[in-house]
Amino acid sequence: MALWRRLRNLWWRQKLAESRFGYLFDPEPAGEWVAIDCETTGLDPGRDELLSVAAIPGSGDCIHTSRALRLVVRPEGPVDEHSITIHRLRPRDVAGGIRPREALERLLPLIGSRALVGYYLEFDVAMLERYLRPWLGIGLPNRRVEVSALYHDKRIGLIPQKPVDLRFNTILDALDIPRLGEHDAYNDALMTAMAYVKLGHLRRV
Repeated sequence: MALWRRLRNLWWRQKLAESRFGYLFDPEPAGEWVAIDCETTGLDPGRDELLSVAAIPGSGDCIHTSRALRLVVRPEGPVDEHSITIHRLRPRDVAGGIRPREALERLLPLIGSRALVGYYLEFDVAMLERYLRPWLGIGLPNRRVEVSALYHDKRIGLIPQKPVDLRFNTILDALDIPRLGEHDAYNDALMTAMAYVKLGHLRRV
């Protein structure tokens, strides 16, 4: 997989539409990572829109909340009433948000070439890439770390025959991490960062 990613990134670097973002392909800084989370109008990255995004950088066991980024994004279409009950972002809350490209302009320097950490990260990356690919011609080249996969590997090593519950709240409870309020991009990113750090400690035991 690492070889495939290197070959893909060589190709993407040639396709990059704006050279000022070439830092995305720099060597990954040792021990540095960024926890990310998105809130959206739905669960279809090809159709639904970004409403908020949060990114919290870390290094080793340290979570740098003072450098965190939390952005509200103004969607192009209406906000579905059902989705409001989940993410609690009303039309008037997002009306003053920034455009998706501006959000990416602010997000990419924080991400840089650091590893991305997330819970069901594939969805968040797909949502960001929906806006990134038409603009820069590439996806996010960063290495990705899935917290639910780390937790699964830890639990399956302890009890191989037992199915592993990968729900976010189950992981938080098992790791003794406080619930800060779900479906808020910053809170979810912070809880994910804490889970990642805690799982890192468990892997070293």
